[in-house]
Amino acid sequence: MADISSTFAGIRSPNPFWLASAPPTDKEVNVVRALKAGWGGVVWKTLGEGDPVVNVSSRYGAVSYNGTRIAGFNNIELITDRPLDVNLREIKSVKKQFPDRAIVVSLMVPCNEESWKTILAAVEDTEADGIELNFGCPHGMSERGMGSAVGQVPEYVEMVTRWCKQYSRMPVIVKLTPNITNILGPARAAVAGGADAVSLINTIQSIVSVDLDLMAPTPTVDGQGTHGGYCGPAVKPIAMRMVGDIARDRTCAGIPISGIGGVSTWRDAAEFMALGAGTVQVCTAAMHHGFRIVEDMIDGLSNWMDAKGYATLDDFRGLAVPNYVSWENLNLNYKIVARIDQDLCIKCGKCHIGCEDTSHQAIAHMKGADGLRRYEVIDDECVGCNLCMLACPVDGCITMQRMDVNQPKLTWKEHPNNPMRQKVPAEAAE
Repeated sequence: MADISSTFAGIRSPNPFWLASAPPTDKEVNVVRALKAGWGGVVWKTLGEGDPVVNVSSRYGAVSYNGTRIAGFNNIELITDRPLDVNLREIKSVKKQFPDRAIVVSLMVPCNEESWKTILAAVEDTEADGIELNFGCPHGMSERGMGSAVGQVPEYVEMVTRWCKQYSRMPVIVKLTPNITNILGPARAAVAGGADAVSLINTIQSIVSVDLDLMAPTPTVDGQGTHGGYCGPAVKPIAMRMVGDIARDRTCAGIPISGIGGVSTWRDAAEFMALGAGTVQVCTAAMHHGFRIVEDMIDGLSNWMDAKGYATLDDFRGLAVPNYVSWENLNLNYKIVARIDQDLCIKCGKCHIGCEDTSHQAIAHMKGADGLRRYEVIDDECVGCNLCMLACPVDGCITMQRMDVNQPKLTWKEHPNNPMRQKVPAEAAE
């Protein structure tokens, strides 16, 4: 059996599956139930200090698509509204009960040194394994100068990270906001501030729907709504791109990454890890399906690693990073064309319609010798875009065949049509 135990920024856990800072990690009763189910760790729901937090009633919204419930999830909930001393007492209790699990505490306080110094001292006493700085919350707290209001300013990210490293013995994980043009700005700032790791992504600013009777964004609160934080399966592609950007960045080289955003299965976790993540954090899937989904995640990842011959997580972590390149480094001579398996084809015509109306008119509609409809690829017109394969409702019916036999690799950097291509002097070429 593969060893899926994890050591992340010095924090050990029996597996890389952690619950993210969110409603599932707001109380001891929930966290204990999760850890008994097998989760490797939790990030306790964000603690604050000072004025009491007051949440609204009606907090969640969702996007359901093509029969899939909660394909995207939206919330307008704030950080914990439970007293700080109660949370701290429960965190200490949970760590004592589960010494082998990762117990990380998410924090958010006003952007001044004394506030951070005070809450760090209180968290130290819980004997938690680490802290996660919530620089990502996109609603409610950001209007108060916290959350993403800090995460969007690299100078603030670096400053607060330095304070936390100065006043805490615990590993410092900086949680980054996706509500920014370039994730590398705050990520590099976290590294400059001495962060032990980064986690991403936090939720994305969103309105998931409008109630056309109330004429207000959902979820509605007494006839009105606001933007919230978007998460769930729909955000996974965005999260993976940002994780990959940090993993391949030279300035951030080696910084441990906890991947967050749409992790619902072991395969999602493996994809994040292939792009450089050391652990993954889960929220929406647990809220949708319950804590026991971790059992399938553990079994699935272990079985896949056994089949691939990976003994530990480090054996495949980051293997996809060297193959995540800029567009200009892709091989322009690589050529594939579609192939339709006539025995599997159900004659629905989706491939033809999509290609004919919106792509390259590379699939012919004809009648076969038996008088039935038949669809065939016109090789000279096919550009290998994959649209037909993606639209086909029958798995394996349309595949892509490679055609560029013995062609040398040619990138845009080297292409003669590239006006920026540096020409080699004749004497150098000789």
